[in-house]
Amino acid sequence: MVKKYAVFFIVWSFNFAFSQKEITVSGIVIDARTQNPLENVVVTIQNTAVMQLTSKTGKFELHIFPQKEDFLLLRSQGYKDLLLKIKSNSGQNINLGILQLEDTYSDEVPAALITLSDNDFSDDNSSSEMTSGLLQSSRDAFMQTAAFNWGQARFRVRGLDSENGTMMLNGMTMNKIYDGRPQWNNWGGLNNVLRNQEFSIGTAVSNYTFGGILGTQQISTRASLYRKGTSLTFSGSNGAYSWRANATYASGMNSSGWAYVVSAGKRWTDEGYFEGTNFDADSFFISVEKKLNNKNSLNFTGFYTPNSRGKNSANTSEVTNLMGEKYNSYWGFQNGEKRNARTKKVEEPLLMLNHYLKINDKANLNSSVSYQFGKVGNSNIDYQNADSPDPVYYRKMPSYFSSLYAKDKGEFSGDFTPDYENAEKSKATFLDNSQIDWNSMYFANQKFTANGYEASKSHYVLYEDRTDDKTFAVNSNLNTQITSTISFDGGFTFKKLKSHNFQYLLDLLGGEYFEDIDPFYKGNLSQSDLLHPDRKVQKGDTYGYNYNFLANTLDAFTQFKFSYNKTEFYLAQSYSMSDYQREGLYQNGLYPTTSLGKSQKVHFENFGFKGGFTYKISGKPLLFFNAAHLTRAPSLRNTFSNSRLNNSIVDGIESENISSADANYVYRSSKMKLRLTAYYTLIKNTTKTSFFYAEGIFDNGAGYDATDAFVSQTLTHLDKKNTGVELSFDYQITSTLKTTLAGAWGNYVYSSDPNVMITNDANQSKDNKPTTFDFGKAYLKNYKQPGTPQKAFSCGLEYRDPKFWWIGANINYLTENYIDVSPISRTDQFYINPANSFPFPEATSERGNELLKQEQFAPVTLLNINGGKSWRIRKKYIGLFASINNVMNTIYKTGGFEQARNANFRALNQDVSSGTPSFGPKYYYGYGRTYFLNLTIGL
Repeated sequence: MVKKYAVFFIVWSFNFAFSQKEITVSGIVIDARTQNPLENVVVTIQNTAVMQLTSKTGKFELHIFPQKEDFLLLRSQGYKDLLLKIKSNSGQNINLGILQLEDTYSDEVPAALITLSDNDFSDDNSSSEMTSGLLQSSRDAFMQTAAFNWGQARFRVRGLDSENGTMMLNGMTMNKIYDGRPQWNNWGGLNNVLRNQEFSIGTAVSNYTFGGILGTQQISTRASLYRKGTSLTFSGSNGAYSWRANATYASGMNSSGWAYVVSAGKRWTDEGYFEGTNFDADSFFISVEKKLNNKNSLNFTGFYTPNSRGKNSANTSEVTNLMGEKYNSYWGFQNGEKRNARTKKVEEPLLMLNHYLKINDKANLNSSVSYQFGKVGNSNIDYQNADSPDPVYYRKMPSYFSSLYAKDKGEFSGDFTPDYENAEKSKATFLDNSQIDWNSMYFANQKFTANGYEASKSHYVLYEDRTDDKTFAVNSNLNTQITSTISFDGGFTFKKLKSHNFQYLLDLLGGEYFEDIDPFYKGNLSQSDLLHPDRKVQKGDTYGYNYNFLANTLDAFTQFKFSYNKTEFYLAQSYSMSDYQREGLYQNGLYPTTSLGKSQKVHFENFGFKGGFTYKISGKPLLFFNAAHLTRAPSLRNTFSNSRLNNSIVDGIESENISSADANYVYRSSKMKLRLTAYYTLIKNTTKTSFFYAEGIFDNGAGYDATDAFVSQTLTHLDKKNTGVELSFDYQITSTLKTTLAGAWGNYVYSSDPNVMITNDANQSKDNKPTTFDFGKAYLKNYKQPGTPQKAFSCGLEYRDPKFWWIGANINYLTENYIDVSPISRTDQFYINPANSFPFPEATSERGNELLKQEQFAPVTLLNINGGKSWRIRKKYIGLFASINNVMNTIYKTGGFEQARNANFRALNQDVSSGTPSFGPKYYYGYGRTYFLNLTIGL
């Protein structure tokens, strides 16, 4: 039936279209201030493939089949979008005359803050990056608020991770195959050249891809689209970095058909807002276009943004109470300077070649090929036969003595006696030695000889977990106006990935060599590579683990859009194919038969369908609906249960199943813009793998000599349900005063009880015993999804003076942010005493509910203020922007997680009952009062 209706609509539309007469829409575009003509302004008819760039004299001429009501959109970098309603009387040509574009330098500064925000430096890759306007001609108050005001509290639009959005560069998808998320650091610092953007919210229509359920963000770096001139930017902040400088030059298209853009910048600080968080980043960008003829253009884009940042630690309440929320346990002094042991370095340059073909006035074919390579490294300290260098290691904390529980010969007896005297001594020692002691590690790596201290075997080294990716990709997108009412979009993207993952030795810390073994095991079990046993590794060597991920993906989509006087609707389909494989380069001693060589190839095929409908009630209000159902391959990251050691594939792995729908009411007038949206999303069959050390996790019946183990935990069949309402409202009270309101009411829960599989590598040596244990269900249904406020509200007031200065303030209230719970604590196994395999007698349901109640963080209120001034001096632009976030210096938690170390009821109960648990939850904190200053000079 669906096919029959689709054919009917297409045939009917063709018949209707052929009765229409083609007309010409023309005009001249100029700068509102200088009155000079503007070249290379993008002129399009909305919801069609009709597009043209203005000439050197600012002229354009479009050929269209007129509707009762068409919208003409003019867009150019550095100018406000201009959206015009056009009507043709009796099929006559339309001459719009002189059209003036106003510059947006004062608006562009806050727009750049999405890229400059501290979310850039989050490992979580916050989805607040996926911000957009509801229409390309205006900014949506809700999305602006989510980016500029709520993003600092880790607010996620609709509670969705960024893997659910699609990030595109010149029509090429930039989401990583490994985890499905964009790597924002790949283009950090390039905000000055990444402002040619188009957005779609949720599953709304996009001309470039089927997209995700969070939205699509398309960035164009075509050189001819940039405004000619030079821009210099200087910034200062006390957030993630202290200083930023950038210079950009765009040539514009010359008479020989060449255009180019170059940009270079730097961001740096010795210490950011949190202690020991150094940051150093460079950015280099080039885009060159050659116009071959009136129909063909080639554009090369290349950028390189090496960056390095010191991470900050999540801390327990005990640590924060002693040291404050800015405390970071990852650094220590070395030769009088702060050195961070956990540093993330990203160096992944990208090269892309695009071909733009204008087939005719109504059809465009854009194709590209890209190659991205480089490395991502995360450093840490490795140690053998030595004490932990971590200053907050649980045995060094006062709580170790005040909450210490006795395990008599491995049995959980329930008897413990707090040692308050040693707790006080431990507190004093910790306060005097609260950072990493680099000097003691160097000393431990030395030996005393007749000639003094000399380098010996290293007990401590600095290494990094390295990922060296090589990604080749090719894609092509076709956009065509089939008739006056029907347009078609279609395309494909193919990616081929080779990802080398290994442990890389950075620094012997004064030692002579390091042994490539696992000291927790003996004999062959301790060997990282049985083909090269007992290796002595040096700086620059690979050790520990070494393997490749091999992946091929193909994504294709088709989309039909239908536009009529009162209604618009679209139908889209997608097909994707994914092949994953692991190739082990080491023969690990724990897994001698399943670690070396290539794994079985994992294959997924997936389909998606979506559609939308818009009804124009009148000239101002409209209703539109979107719905999608699709399946999605699990990420490469979650397909293999323990990729560092073996080729094992997650048992029962299957594609995710996603359904999403939203209903929207929009009202637009010259003074007021309103959007009210209700949405529903269901994501089924997700998989999640994690690693941790657990005490009392196994019972004697499992055949273990000890009940403790370092394990991998895999959750399968985890479902998530996200529902809510969004409000976006802005009202122009006077010509200079505007107010904005934004609200998010969400309910993001787990909607299933996932299955828990626990793997213990240490048991690999046991004869014919399985290493993976089925712990059954984790009772997570109706627990809240963590990591984002589920309700957020904002009220803002902005004054813009005719003399080009402005000031604005926003008050924001965010609540219902929850901690990430431990699944292992929600299984039946949690209540079993590992000493005797019987339930703990004191494990009542009432106490269990108290211990396992999900923590809700306190609500937070944030006041943000911003303002600026711009000047025109001899046709040169100078703009000054300043902002202060969290003016009241509120201390608040942005996220956290339960530690899974207490893996049974008695251990957790005793730890919590002490009042200062050794393995209490760890928390992340938001920034206090921060400022940002930005000076822009346009030449």
